[in-house]
Amino acid sequence: MSTRHLFAAAAALLGEGGPATPAAARASAAVDPYTLTTGRLVGTAAALVALAGVVVGVLALARSAGRVGNGAGRRGALVALVAGLAGMVTGGLVVAAAEGGPGTGYGIVGGFAALAIGLIAAVLGWLALARSRRTV
Repeated sequence: MSTRHLFAAAAALLGEGGPATPAAARASAAVDPYTLTTGRLVGTAAALVALAGVVVGVLALARSAGRVGNGAGRRGALVALVAGLAGMVTGGLVVAAAEGGPGTGYGIVGGFAALAIGLIAAVLGWLALARSRRTV
């Protein structure tokens, strides 16, 4: 008998052949907190796009108020609006596709962050766009 067969027999006797219930199977398939899964990558990317939209939205709002630069800030307002909406849509898709809560590797935390930050970026872009229309 080979060594592999001995280990398999010992595991069967000790009851370590595998999870007995589906719940135990899901619990044993936990993802390491530092593993970059596809869900985490997409959720993080969506949050970063939304964050870039917030930065551009703040700058566009300052430009439209005449505080920074000499342009009306209309292009920046549109970029912030589109980046915020893109972050919200992508974050919503990540949240909708997640099959577990935080820590499961589905990217639900990044998805919710992208939803919140994207909403802020879209509002800033909308405000800057409205202000740039008013001053022109």
